[in-house]
Amino acid sequence: MKKQYAVFGLGQFGGSLVKSFVELGEDVLAIDTNPSKVKEYSKIATHAVQANGVDETSLKEIGIRNFDHAFVSFGENIEASILTSLLLKDLGVPRVWSKAQNDYHHKVLSKIGVDRVIQPEREMARRVAHHTVSDNVIDYIELSEDYSMVEIFSTNKLHGKSLAELSVREKYGCSIVGIQRENKIIVSPGYDEKVLQDDILIVMGRNSGIHRFEKEGV
Repeated sequence: MKKQYAVFGLGQFGGSLVKSFVELGEDVLAIDTNPSKVKEYSKIATHAVQANGVDETSLKEIGIRNFDHAFVSFGENIEASILTSLLLKDLGVPRVWSKAQNDYHHKVLSKIGVDRVIQPEREMARRVAHHTVSDNVIDYIELSEDYSMVEIFSTNKLHGKSLAELSVREKYGCSIVGIQRENKIIVSPGYDEKVLQDDILIVMGRNSGIHRFEKEGV
């Protein structure tokens, strides 16, 4: 069955989420207190409703319990963000991801049990920094404060070496969980898999270990 997504707050981030889900062919409910925003996204989203996320009755009326994943993306209204996130968790929404405005907001959202706290500006800044510092880094995805997943270009230094020979886990404490080669992806490659120049290595692990691998191993 298709998953059902709900996005609270149709600002720049929330609106982009709605559009991205639609482009991926997913069902998404767009929710905002602003009637003009609801009207705008009624032409884009699967459904769009005007509702107050801090009103438990309103949440029940839109059937929020039937949704698999909810995103809370309010502008500067930190109080509404926290209360909506708390209500969604209390009402049994399986996954609640909320956008944080600052570190204090992040801490509160984590304390009330939000499944993932998103800080788009900080995450994008880190991705840009990693890409700038290392010419081999294509993309950087933060999984938690200490762990990340990074796409790294393989170089001539690694060409023809097997994963066993590279011993990435033993040397750096991170793992090559996939290899993108031309138009295919090798998932969970075995130790006998050889790396070729221009492969894209998908590496996951502690940030410190990944950074050392970027500097020393590639």
